[in-house]
Amino acid sequence: MSPHTLAAYRRDLEQLAMFVSGEKGEAATASDVDHLLLRRYLALLGKMVKKSSIGRKLAAIRSFFRYLLRSGVVVKNPAELIATPKKENRLPFHLDIDQVTALVEAPADDQKYALRDRAILEMLYSCGLRVSELTRLNIGELDFSGGMVRVMGKGGKERIVPVGSRAIAAIREYLAARGEQAGRGPLFLNTRSQRINRRSVARIVDAHVLRIAAFKRISPHILRHTFATHMLEGGADLRAIQELLGHASLSTTQKYTHVGIDRLMEVYDKSHPKAHTKKEE
Repeated sequence: MSPHTLAAYRRDLEQLAMFVSGEKGEAATASDVDHLLLRRYLALLGKMVKKSSIGRKLAAIRSFFRYLLRSGVVVKNPAELIATPKKENRLPFHLDIDQVTALVEAPADDQKYALRDRAILEMLYSCGLRVSELTRLNIGELDFSGGMVRVMGKGGKERIVPVGSRAIAAIREYLAARGEQAGRGPLFLNTRSQRINRRSVARIVDAHVLRIAAFKRISPHILRHTFATHMLEGGADLRAIQELLGHASLSTTQKYTHVGIDRLMEVYDKSHPKAHTKKEE
């Protein structure tokens, strides 16, 4: 699994350990954990975090006790019969065309870091990349003439993603300002000339959202949602979007099949025979 996943699972298990110590005392062991204790823990989590987070924490706990069972540390898995809570069916928030255009064009001057920020925003929206994928990109993985980029996704899976002409132009300008047009080093650098990290990308997005003050604070991942939604609205096939996003399962991509209310009303008005009533004479 990815380092981020492992770190999240470690935090989940450490949180459980703290709860068990509070309930059973500092000398508590894994054998002291039963399904009733776990239910109390999950009930407490339900007041603090989303169902999706509870599901992940429960998956980590279940896997951990499965390992302890195989190792002979415990005689049963207390999490085995606890059902995973259903996730909320929330539609992913996305920007409209005007909003995403304003955001991408927010870094307006020709200074090196403004050019970098614009290239980052263009790449996130043009390619629908995860932030971790963006930060791992190297210059040599871009095919400037072909408009393609080789992306290393989750689980070490590679995929080829098209890059829009505006994103290519923005990257060229940024690399020219850096005095670098080729090479195998990191594509995006921080102010210390080191590979940029996820937190820096989040700060960059935040800074430009505040500059245009057009909508609420968003995460870089919203640009991935926006990419997928705009592709779907433009007529792209769901399977193609799945490949572009690097989703292992089509069910993950299907959350983008929502239709905006404006588009819904437009289709209704054009298609339903009773959408319009004749004016009374």
